[in-house]
Amino acid sequence: MRHPFHTYPAPAKLNLLLHVVGKRPDGYHLLETVFRFIDFGDTLRLAVRDDGGIELLTPTDGVPPEQDLTVRAARLLQQESGCRLGASIELEKRTPMGGGLGGGSSDAATVLIALNRLWGLGWPRERLQALGLRLGADVPVFIFGRNALATGVGEVLEPLSLKPAWYLVIHPQVHVPTAEIFRNFSQSMLTEVGRLGIMRILETTQQRRNDLQNVVEKRFPAVNEVLSELRKYGSPLMTGSGACVFMEFESKDEADKVYRVLSEKYQGFVAEGLNVHPLFDSAE
Repeated sequence: MRHPFHTYPAPAKLNLLLHVVGKRPDGYHLLETVFRFIDFGDTLRLAVRDDGGIELLTPTDGVPPEQDLTVRAARLLQQESGCRLGASIELEKRTPMGGGLGGGSSDAATVLIALNRLWGLGWPRERLQALGLRLGADVPVFIFGRNALATGVGEVLEPLSLKPAWYLVIHPQVHVPTAEIFRNFSQSMLTEVGRLGIMRILETTQQRRNDLQNVVEKRFPAVNEVLSELRKYGSPLMTGSGACVFMEFESKDEADKVYRVLSEKYQGFVAEGLNVHPLFDSAE
């Protein structure tokens, strides 16, 4: 029996700020960060298989299919649920790898949300989030489905209501390895700001900071160059562990105006900030 393909979005995220506040004995860093979903990302198409097979029909160059987060997510859900059904997966990749936009994590989360429904598992959101954490620290927030203040290693989530905004995102065309950046983060541990302090910081772009940015700027001149260029127009920030750099605007027109100037030299896009993940209701 042939099953139809169903289409699902996998939106990218921005870290509107990122504080490194400590380090666990196992080496993982403790963070304070604000996740915001944006109206830009990958697209997944999934079809149920009766033979139990998990197959990625559109492998990404340089990534063996079995290591792809979409396949790993599907296999993990299959193993943990005992489901005998499988899935064929098509991935249309738009989010750059190593850009700090959470593309792979978002893809994995979308697979978990979609297959939970397609396979008729009925797992609650919290159970999917716990499973997602085994795939990566950023996966749970995409299942959580709301813009959030994240603490711990990024898995302790509190929903945030964020003002409407548009974002210009520039990709400096370098791949920044997250693990390496955290290993080279040598700054003394910072004092936790806490929720009330973060809410005040969010009110103005000038006060926001990403504690990993200095490390990346020193190791990747291309990132430093884009940040310098964008500072002519406001207060840019790197997202996640890089490499993408973004700037927040109140309107699409303002963002488009700056991008028109920079697009002759740099690759990027303009996207609207979302209130919730487009699959928020599907993760129930």
